[in-house]
Amino acid sequence: MPLEISRNVSIPDNEIELIAVRAQGAGGQNVNKVSSAIHLRFDIRASSLHPGFKEKLLALSDKRITRDGIVVIKSQEHRTQELNREAALVRLKQLIKPVLYGEKPRQATKPSRSAKRKRVDQKTKHGQKKRLRGRIDD
Repeated sequence: MPLEISRNVSIPDNEIELIAVRAQGAGGQNVNKVSSAIHLRFDIRASSLHPGFKEKLLALSDKRITRDGIVVIKSQEHRTQELNREAALVRLKQLIKPVLYGEKPRQATKPSRSAKRKRVDQKTKHGQKKRLRGRIDD
C-alpha cells in the first residue's frame, strides 16, 4: 500500500526501503535479541515525485538527507517493529508534506486606530512615570 502524502501525491512501497535492526540503549535481554528498530531509506532522486518537489526536498538543510539525496530515518522509540515502522513512515511524511504546499504568502496588515492610540498612551504614561522619579526642585 503506497504512502499517501496528500490527495494527489503518494509514494509507492518499492521506493521506500525499510530495514529492521537492533535498537540501541537500555532494554535488557530483549534489546539484544529482537530487531525492533527500523531504518527507513528513501532515494529522492530515484523517486517518482514531481521534479519540482525533488528539487525543494534536496534544497532542504535537514540532517536526515544525505549528500546523495537519500533520506535516512531511524525509528526506535517503540518496543515493536510495527510501531517503529509506522513512526518512521509518519516522519517521512512530515518531512515531505511542507514541500508540497510551500509557505503561505504573508497578508499585509496595518495596526488599528485604537491600537495606535493605546501604544501612544502607554508611551506617555511610561514617560510620565520616569519624570516623576526625577529630582524634585524646591
